[in-house]
Amino acid sequence: MIDLRRLHVLRAVAYFGTVTAAAQALYLTPSAASQQIRTLGRELGVTLLEPDGRRIRLSQAARGLLVHADAIEEQWQHAQAALRSAARPVSGVLRLCGFPTAVSALLAPVAAQLRTRHPALTVRTVESEPAASFDLIFAGHADLAVIEAIPDGPPLTDSRFDQQALLRDPFDLLVPADHPLTERDAVTLADAAREPWVLGMPGSSSRQHVLAACSAAGFSPGIAHEAREWSVVATLVAYGLGIALLPRLVQLPTHLATKRIELVGQPTPSRQFLTCIRRGSHEHPAIAEALSYLQNMADDLPPRNSA
Repeated sequence: MIDLRRLHVLRAVAYFGTVTAAAQALYLTPSAASQQIRTLGRELGVTLLEPDGRRIRLSQAARGLLVHADAIEEQWQHAQAALRSAARPVSGVLRLCGFPTAVSALLAPVAAQLRTRHPALTVRTVESEPAASFDLIFAGHADLAVIEAIPDGPPLTDSRFDQQALLRDPFDLLVPADHPLTERDAVTLADAAREPWVLGMPGSSSRQHVLAACSAAGFSPGIAHEAREWSVVATLVAYGLGIALLPRLVQLPTHLATKRIELVGQPTPSRQFLTCIRRGSHEHPAIAEALSYLQNMADDLPPRNSA
């Protein structure tokens, strides 16, 4: 009989790329992770790890096993969900994760609702960027993530995850309160082509969104300042040091003298929010209820005007 824990270590090596990275994600030592996989190989009568210079890699037999391993994990998730569905009241631990806006606008309210409705359920929330959220879901350290779709994320067809569209968050133009663009009836992104810009840090998804949107509008933004936090971006804008694109769900300090302008025309930049769980776990009572709350919140979000 296959030990599912050992099979999970094998899957982790394939997912994270190396035994060392997989061991770190699963809180194992590299030698313990290797031993788990070798023991699994002995149980199956095949070699799962083979030397590759000074390193080791998954064998052809291991890669053949991985074709079925994700399906086995999915069925195990179904089984756990069925067991939990039979138990009342809803209890245990539900672990949520997401990037800052997702936590503030969506996950925190959901956690509060679940805590009120199910006193026996412990809900834990962790702030994490999209790539890290996928890792947490895969490794079993989180059960549900709200992520921003990123170019290098797992595709929707990845058999290890169940990703569903949640909402689209448009970007508004953020300018100083007395900026000339606030006097116009309609503003396109191209109207801001000659302005100094405040962008996110290199490598951030926000920076990628801005650069892609400006490129589609026919210009490259003149970068005057760079910042990591949205509050810092807004502060720089408030002092007249540049303009920025700001997601509509981002809440800003009310004392800042800025104005959001809803852009018209095409392209209209936006970011896509997704929910992500382990494939097969959607029937788990706590996960199913959290997903339902999230979808209801996304459906009820009012559109914001440019004021």
